[in-house]
Amino acid sequence: MMSKGKKFAMYAFLTIFSLISIFPLYYMFCAATNKSIDVIAGRLYPGTYLFENYKALIANQNLGLALWNSFRNAAVLTILCLLVCSIAGYGFEIYHDRGKDAVFTVLLTAMMIPFAAVMIPMFRMFSTLGMVNTMAAFMLPSVSTPFMIMMFRQASRSFPHDIIEAARIDGLSELSIFFRMFFPTMRSTYAAAMTIVFMNAWNNYLWPKVILLTNDSITMPMLVANLLGGYTVDYGMLMLGVFICTIPTAIVFFCLQKSFAEGITGAVK
Repeated sequence: MMSKGKKFAMYAFLTIFSLISIFPLYYMFCAATNKSIDVIAGRLYPGTYLFENYKALIANQNLGLALWNSFRNAAVLTILCLLVCSIAGYGFEIYHDRGKDAVFTVLLTAMMIPFAAVMIPMFRMFSTLGMVNTMAAFMLPSVSTPFMIMMFRQASRSFPHDIIEAARIDGLSELSIFFRMFFPTMRSTYAAAMTIVFMNAWNNYLWPKVILLTNDSITMPMLVANLLGGYTVDYGMLMLGVFICTIPTAIVFFCLQKSFAEGITGAVK
């Protein structure tokens, strides 16, 4: 049994770090409800300037279009990435041979290459193919990532191979085994992967900025960056934009946090 002193210290420690963790979100909300001059002055309590900041934001930027583009890009990319990476991870684990293990080693090596190092060659390649300003050019570099493939491969190790053999004896095809048995069993892994991919796609700024050159392709991170581009910055309007940009990813994470924890640890539910 834990003593009362240790229990109090533990709860005090957790409370302090919880407050530190939520303070940026609280500060964003307070700043979004105050005038720019009050934000600069460091006011740390909510104000009454929220609607004025919102009117200024929609007057200066196409907020609705940015939200729609970000949601569409993140949703489509998440679906494609989960499908491709789960099939790849499942295949690497279930169908073992030296050739596949060598390919997987190359994939793991690719994780060490920073994206900035391959961004310019990829842009030149897509430009040569005439794919600049297309959704395909935006999504192809992120449809299959080494980390997601490795994550699904690790999760596949806990999937009972005896079930696969029994399904084959019963006459199920390999695709049927994947979609009717593996897919429902690995719900927690898919939830964790969905959280990671959606958040990365929603917050992605650099590659969309490079490959999507028209104003109609603006996303929320690009909108926030535009708010910083003038000679003077309205910090109340800026923090409102950042706060709105943060809400969707926070909702996704909080809705899937239990499955996220289970999926990261490779749990099979």
